[in-house]
Amino acid sequence: MVEISEREMQLPDQVIEKLIELMVEHPSVLSLGPGEPDFSLPKPLVAEVKRLANKVNHYSPAGGLHEFREAICRKVRKDNHIRASPENVVVTCGSQEALLLSAACTLDVSEQILLPNPGFMGFLPSFELFNAGIKYYNLHEENSFEPDPDEIKRQIDAKKTKVILLNSPSNPTGNVISRKVMEEIADIAVEFDLSVFTDEAYEQILYDGAKHISFASLNGMFDRTFTFHTFSKTYAMCGFRLGYVVAPLDAANAIKKTHIYTSICAPTISQKLGIKALSLPKKYTVDMVKEYDRRRKFMIRRLNEIGLSTCNPKGAFYGFANIGNICRSSKRFAFELLKKQKVAVIPGIDFGSEGEGYIRCSFAQKLPVIEKALDRIEKFVS
Repeated sequence: MVEISEREMQLPDQVIEKLIELMVEHPSVLSLGPGEPDFSLPKPLVAEVKRLANKVNHYSPAGGLHEFREAICRKVRKDNHIRASPENVVVTCGSQEALLLSAACTLDVSEQILLPNPGFMGFLPSFELFNAGIKYYNLHEENSFEPDPDEIKRQIDAKKTKVILLNSPSNPTGNVISRKVMEEIADIAVEFDLSVFTDEAYEQILYDGAKHISFASLNGMFDRTFTFHTFSKTYAMCGFRLGYVVAPLDAANAIKKTHIYTSICAPTISQKLGIKALSLPKKYTVDMVKEYDRRRKFMIRRLNEIGLSTCNPKGAFYGFANIGNICRSSKRFAFELLKKQKVAVIPGIDFGSEGEGYIRCSFAQKLPVIEKALDRIEKFVS
């Protein structure tokens, strides 16, 4: 009889998996669950895929194609104000693999990382797989889910804590961390000699004049920061599984070595496509964000009209709606909504204990679908 490891059995069960199964079984379901763009691949990238089709059947180096890493360095210098060399970049199968490899290379058993709560559901398992210690800093609606540096400092164990993880723009809350708060966290990182993991997957998806600040661009922070990026959100390339981490040289070398024992390298075709993507005019992303903004304004207005208090997200493509005056259990709310009105949302508890009492509604969905889904949510609530 096969025995499953205790490590795996302790990983959290995500309600999203059961919701997806129900959605597949019932095509009539309107989904506000997607965490990926609903846009097609930009036409120049479609043409590039066809051109590359018979030229990319070999492995790339574990760190990524040199030409691609050079293009990434130009990108992060221009967009993120990070001065890196190709040796600081490791290309991976999406930013989630980069996060996993970085965890393996920085955290020994029981050493602690501080995670945001609520936070992206993929964070916790990435560190539990390596038996790292987990502590949380809580995010609060009354503060627009902005991290509180004092709260972060209170959670630090001077002997055990090694890493702080930041996510801006945030999944699920849509908060964009201000420069002032970033600088205060930088002071804490120096005081306690901590590394900082910063997930910047939604860096280009911003609204209302919000500015994205890369933590590694702050004075003196490059040498302690792991910056995670992905092509999934900005270029609608989710299926190509392409991301990267920019890290201090010793860390990048360790990640590269470990990469050989996971997927060896990111898909060569994806890397070639990434080179093309980085050469595209900003218009493709700007037009996508304009449409997201139109949907965002509609969704947030309707959720608040329905009575589900929702902070105005400054980034990403989610509304994090407060259902506390309707139902105490976000899981129950999500399943009853799916059962009675055929609308899928993600229960806040999937994002951590501080997510209880909320639901995540994605506006990475066509506006007519959003309109119908919110009409059904209104019926359900009333």
